[in-house]
Amino acid sequence: MSETNLDIAKRYLKAIEDNAPFEEVAAFFTEDVVQEEFPNRLMPNGARRGLSDMREGAARGRQVMSAQRYEVLRTVSEGDSVALEVQWIGTLAVPYGSIPVGGEMRARFGVFLDFRDGRICHQRNYDCFDPW
Repeated sequence: MSETNLDIAKRYLKAIEDNAPFEEVAAFFTEDVVQEEFPNRLMPNGARRGLSDMREGAARGRQVMSAQRYEVLRTVSEGDSVALEVQWIGTLAVPYGSIPVGGEMRARFGVFLDFRDGRICHQRNYDCFDPW
């Protein structure tokens, strides 16, 4: 039985959770991938990134987070599109706001992935962070 786009999406989140090297995570993407992060508490103006910007962001994230967990709460998959509702918990490697080193930052994410030939070509994130 062949792997579905939903299976790939879950493996992608697991690779991030397992702190896989960016080269392993990048294998989930097309070369022309676009990631959009819509405005949220951490990114008030949102962001639009290509693969090189995503690589830089992952490197910064490794300095800020000592661990991340993703719990997939709901999924919808149709054709080349997958939608995920995710509970995210990040353990901080540095203090942030009122959260100390080792403290947890939490959010609910709406993650929308478009696939081309079994790889993610477009990702849209709607991130809702719990108060801190």
